[in-house]
Amino acid sequence: MARFLDEVRAGHPGYHAAPVPSFGPADAGLLIVGLAPGMHGANATGRPFTGDYAGILLYATLHEYGFASAPDSERADDGLELYDCRITNAVKCLPPQNRPTTAEIRECNGYLATEIAAVRPRVILALGKVAHDAVLRTRGLALARHAFGHAAEHRLDDDTLLVDSYHCSRYNTQTGRLTPEMFRRLFARIRERIS
Repeated sequence: MARFLDEVRAGHPGYHAAPVPSFGPADAGLLIVGLAPGMHGANATGRPFTGDYAGILLYATLHEYGFASAPDSERADDGLELYDCRITNAVKCLPPQNRPTTAEIRECNGYLATEIAAVRPRVILALGKVAHDAVLRTRGLALARHAFGHAAEHRLDDDTLLVDSYHCSRYNTQTGRLTPEMFRRLFARIRERIS
């Protein structure tokens, strides 16, 4: 992985090209878990879902429901703030071919487990099945007992609810698998749960 990131840095000297830190307050009621940094998004900017297509719908929706100070996330130094919301990824570094392997996901799972334990969110929003599975692994829960499905809810313990969403990727939004209205309905429910 280190050699791959060295190659990325050589080809794109201005890119962050390192583990992407989480964004948002460390005591947030909502923790959003994505997949991994995108090549020309978080890997370039150093902030989750910033500079790539997936961030367009995510940040606009966060702003609409009072979780973000602005509807756009363009750069890590653009002044955007999150309120009662934190964003992280199941995998911390850009994976080769933008597709993390099972080994990479498992290797980063300890970081995710530590973050969830420290933040103690009331709601965890998993963007996609990989993020959903990674969250369940942090708790040692059987994947088969908690099937992924858009808008599905899974009680992890007395204090934490896992909510699933299709990933807000370009593919999912352009094919209509995830529409802005579907995403808004999900965030309306989340907002009610943590207000």
